[in-house]
Parts: sequence; C-alpha cells; structure tokens
Amino acid sequence: MPRLPRPHTSFKIRGASFRFYLGDCVEILKQLPPGSLDAVVTSPPYNLGVQYRSYDDTIPRSNYLEWTESWVQQTTEALTKEGSLFLNISGKPTDPWTALDVAQAVRAHLQLQNTIHWVKSIAIEKVAAGAKAKLDKDLALGHYKPVNSRRFLHNAHEFIFHFTPTGSTQLERRAIGVPYQDISNIGRWRGAAHGVRCRGNTWFIPYETIQNREEDRPHPATFPPKLPEMCLRLHGLERIGLVADPFLGLGSTAVACAQLGLDFIGIELDENYLTEAIERTRATK
Repeated sequence: MPRLPRPHTSFKIRGASFRFYLGDCVEILKQLPPGSLDAVVTSPPYNLGVQYRSYDDTIPRSNYLEWTESWVQQTTEALTKEGSLFLNISGKPTDPWTALDVAQAVRAHLQLQNTIHWVKSIAIEKVAAGAKAKLDKDLALGHYKPVNSRRFLHNAHEFIFHFTPTGSTQLERRAIGVPYQDISNIGRWRGAAHGVRCRGNTWFIPYETIQNREEDRPHPATFPPKLPEMCLRLHGLERIGLVADPFLGLGSTAVACAQLGLDFIGIELDENYLTEAIERTRATK
C-alpha cells in the first residue's frame, strides 16, 4: 500500500485533525488504507457546463460516467463495511438524467440505501400549513437559480444519494429528527417518548443570502455546511473516526467537521478553491 503524500496543509481544531490535499482525487484516494473512511460527503462536478477554474465540465457523457466509476471505486475500497457515501448531484431542466445516470454508475460498487431530496426553496400556503402553524400569510422560503423559460420550472431541488457497502448500515435517524406537531395521538407509537420523529427524506436547507458572489461564494457550485452536518449526524457521530470529501470546493464538509469535532481529509484539484476552503475551515467557530 503506497503511503499518502504529504498534505498541502494540515492542522487541528479543538483536537480534530484536518488534512488538505491538492491534486487528483482518484490518485490520492488510491493511497488511503482500505477501510479507513467512515463517511464521505461530497458533490462532484455535474458535467453540466459549469465554469470551473481548473477543469472541464463538458466532457462526453460516457467519459464522465467512466470517470465517476473510477473515483467511486477508490472511495468504496477506502470505506469501512458500515461506511456511508453521501453524494450530492443534480441535473438541469434540459438534461434531467445526469443525476440518475451517476447513481446508476455508483450502483456497480455500492448499494443505494436512501434517496434524500434536498429542497432549496419551497412555497407553503397558509391553508395547507394548517391552524397549528399559525401563519398569517403564504410563505416562500429559500433561494433557487431562476430559469428564464416558459418550458421549464425553476429547479429548487437536488439529490443526495446515500450509498453504503451492503445497504444495511444502521443510522441515527432521530439525531436529525423533528418534533411531533401533534402529540395527542402518538402514545401508542414506539419511539414517541423521545419527542422527535424521523425527518424523512425531504430536507429543506436554504442557502444564506449573499451580497457579492465573488466574495461570499466564489465557487460556482457548492452546498451549505448544514447539508454535510445533517448527513454526518444521520450516519452517527459516535461511529465516525474519519470523514473525507474528495471534491472539496469551498470546504463546506470541512467546516461541518470542524463544528462537530471530526477528523477530516479534503482533496481539491484547484489551488484557489483549496486555499479558500482552508481559510474557511480555520475560521470556523
């Protein structure tokens, strides 16, 4: 087994170890010891024509899926038997199949255990919410990228595919649970005594409002730190020794690990993004 190269940067935050690597994730993942990763939370390039600084997001679909299998194979070998891969992926109105094609490619190596729907924007009518919600008007929450078309709806949703080696990884569902709204008829339900129920597979996680994209979100495709935080809590913090993100971007998974006190490995091909991710991780409170 080859030894891992020297990290570009490494440091500790409140006892948790952080290692950041600059380079090709496939080559670096190859050097991880088998069974060394408990959880991977990541979002690879979608191959939808996004303007990244250092890599082409418009390669032929067959090449893209072949590349997907290459990094997934190395990730699979590095996962523990009870490990989790949380894979954020999406399509676009004119190419809705990308996410499903990627999921199909990953199935050659891992079992699809859960399909989570990340909702970035949602409209809630006062009547539909019911009297207990005490809304005084209809709500429109979150943000989305507008679609200037009469053919397509605004895309306010992405997938988080949860893959595991066997499909039987035990989860801490109540760790991200939500309170029961009506407790008058739950006494007969097993687990109701905990006061929270499973959140389900639809997660509303909005972006923070930003004023300047170049300053506040210089990467063209990133997810909020809340998303990896929820994924990691769902997997079970007590069973996590090491987390990885092979497509680090601006470091949202690293920030979540800093907040949760989890050891982390991040890999990024673009040095500018890597520098930004390191700075954001160091600044985590």
